[in-house]
Parts: sequence; C-alpha cells; structure tokens
Amino acid sequence: MKREVIDLPSSCAAAFETLDREACIDQWRRTIGGQSLRYVSVQFMRRALAYEAQVKVHGGHSAAVRKALKAALKQDQKPVGKNGKWKPPSQSVQRPGTHLVREWNGRTYQVEVLDDGFQLDGKRYRSLSAIARKITGAHWSGPRFFGLG
Repeated sequence: MKREVIDLPSSCAAAFETLDREACIDQWRRTIGGQSLRYVSVQFMRRALAYEAQVKVHGGHSAAVRKALKAALKQDQKPVGKNGKWKPPSQSVQRPGTHLVREWNGRTYQVEVLDDGFQLDGKRYRSLSAIARKITGAHWSGPRFFGLG
C-alpha cells in the first residue's frame, strides 16, 4: 500500500482505511505522539486516527463530560494491597447488558453479559474463561483476557 500524509482537519474516517501499518504509524506519531506501537493493530490505529481527526474538526468532550468521566474513574478505583497499586474493580463492569469487546488475531469479539452467564455469537456460556478458551484454544483467565482483572 502507498504511504500517505493526511491533513487531519479535512479528512474523514474513510481516508484512514487505505493506510498500511507504516503509514498509520507515521500519522499516529504526528498526531498522537511517539509512543511504542509494537502491539497495536492497524485496525485500532485507523480508528484512533479517525477519532482524533473527528475531535480536531468537531471538538472533543465538553468540560462537564470530562469532569464527570474523571470523577467516575476516581470513584471506581480502589487501592489493592500494601504497595498502593490501583486497580479498577471488575464487578462494576459485569452488569447484565454490558458488552465486552476483545480483538484477537484480527477478529473482534463482542460478549454480552447476561443475568446467568455470557453470550458470544448467539451461544451462551457460563463463564468468561470458557469464552476465552473458545476464542484462543488455550486456558485463559476470562476476566483477564477481557481486561477486567
């Protein structure tokens, strides 16, 4: 694929769909910063770049929304152990109706939390670990696989 430089204020999300990995990395570093992108998927970079372009054109969250998000994050974090590390509790995320999203090997998986388990691709599972095993073929901690613990 060809490498392009995209002028963010005038671009739309479709402009990022044609970028290859190197072009995404170049655009990411110009737009977001020089963080390591070793394990970031091209699909994620494209979406993040499109979001940044949208924020630049239309503005980001209002001050009130940013304040509410910061307050919710502070309230939802609890200290763990004596070392003072912070960890968000996983229970607040596992309410029925919540959707958990995980990308694995180029595919995005969406799991719905039910009253009595979880649902993936129309099939019910008793645990997130069973879903993680189905997706990866290996034993995983389900909450950890989905970034909850």
